[in-house]
Amino acid sequence: MFLTISTTGTPERPATDLGYLLHKHPEAAQTFSTSYGTAHVLYPEADDLRCTVALLLEVDPVALVRRGKGKGRGGAPDAALAQYVNDRPYAASSLLAVALSNVFSSALRGVCRARPERAAEPLPLRVEIPALPARGGPALVRRLFEPLGWTVTADPVALDAQFPQWGDSRYVRLVLEGGTLTLAQALRQLYVLLPVLDDAKHYWVSSDEVDKLLRAGEGWLPEHPEQKLIVGRYLTRRWSLARQAMERLELVRLAETDDSEVEEIDNAVAAETEKEERPTPLAVHRREALLGALRRHGAARVLDLGCGEGQLVQTLLRDPAFTEIVGVDVSVRALTIASRRLKLNTMGERQAARVRLFQGSLTYTDKRLTGYDAAVLSEVIEHLDLPRLPALEYAVFGAARPRTVLVTTPNVEYNVRWESLPAGHARHGDHRFEWTREEFRAWAAPVAERHGYAVEFEAVGPEDPEVGAPTQMAVFTRLAATEGPADRNDRHDRNDRHDRNEKEEVKAA
Repeated sequence: MFLTISTTGTPERPATDLGYLLHKHPEAAQTFSTSYGTAHVLYPEADDLRCTVALLLEVDPVALVRRGKGKGRGGAPDAALAQYVNDRPYAASSLLAVALSNVFSSALRGVCRARPERAAEPLPLRVEIPALPARGGPALVRRLFEPLGWTVTADPVALDAQFPQWGDSRYVRLVLEGGTLTLAQALRQLYVLLPVLDDAKHYWVSSDEVDKLLRAGEGWLPEHPEQKLIVGRYLTRRWSLARQAMERLELVRLAETDDSEVEEIDNAVAAETEKEERPTPLAVHRREALLGALRRHGAARVLDLGCGEGQLVQTLLRDPAFTEIVGVDVSVRALTIASRRLKLNTMGERQAARVRLFQGSLTYTDKRLTGYDAAVLSEVIEHLDLPRLPALEYAVFGAARPRTVLVTTPNVEYNVRWESLPAGHARHGDHRFEWTREEFRAWAAPVAERHGYAVEFEAVGPEDPEVGAPTQMAVFTRLAATEGPADRNDRHDRNDRHDRNEKEEVKAA
């Protein structure tokens, strides 16, 4: 997808000042990683009289499918058409709007230390978008942009130029000219109205989108005649959010009418003194889910396999119900950090008796891991190469055989909800794979069957109706009728002890 912004100037006020306003040098071609691909910024022309900047966004269509199964929030028709055949790589949409905000973030805020006076003054701008989806046609495009002072050219794009009888597509070639706007105002209008015309967004719309809309709409949205349509489409028809936005916009309009501040109008309730609650980190959600599962299964002696820097071990130590906690990791450095975190050197004797840390590889059997109530593998399996998973499977389920095994791993389908995660990238640089919910189940179910466990699945973290929760957890419970190598060794030891006792009793008699 492609967008150009042009301006004109004079030798005294050169058009190349556009480079200062955008914080992008006209003589350099620059590349930026965005949520779903790569953004390129270049200048096809740059002199004192005329300067044009081009934003080219290369969307990775495979990453779109892998991360979001081709689904856009708000019931995007493209998702229903097909996962692999859609207009996302080619037509301006919320993908381009997010790229605008990421690449030109300072310009969007109107910040320019080098040319502050130019950032504050209107410029003769020309904006061109060759392919813009317009649900509502050219008439809606004009209704949205003309009240903002633009001269609008919205030429419909034919479905096929060789077959004019097929009619026009839903795309237009958009040219905006003549607006007496600052660059920041123009960018903010594009940021809002591109997804409005597409009538879809590629990411989950939450309550913070209201704040984004009001910031970008400052100075033009409160008085726009299509305000209701803009708000509804931008917030993907989530009417509770749209109602909240409309109420706040009305306060802004009233404040402007009375030449006062919004706070002076909206003063019926005293301002809250408490700070706004921050979202609970995903790591906290994971630890809470693991603790809940361990308590439900009555685990007292727990293994934390791949314990890392000891966050879960530290949490378990706070609960006296866990009488023995063992942290195992292959990394000596991680175990050293965990030891410092737990303050093992200064820990009281009774507390120290409950915890042990030792080095070990989870792909090898280890007698030290047998006989425990539960084992936890939290965000561990994705750090192994896939061919090594069978070795881990046997070491944990076949040899150690705790009564309960908890396995958490990222749900790759949820990655689509993070705008800041580049397309096709894993959440962590060391992740060898990330599974969908279906792939995780396809791995866990045969593991349980082979080793005599039942398995259930739980969502961890805030659950999205389309792509699930950010983390997925499998809870394996050993079936009473099954026996593994560790169970047989324990039974043989008991039998040997019984035989020795009988012999000693005979000798005594």
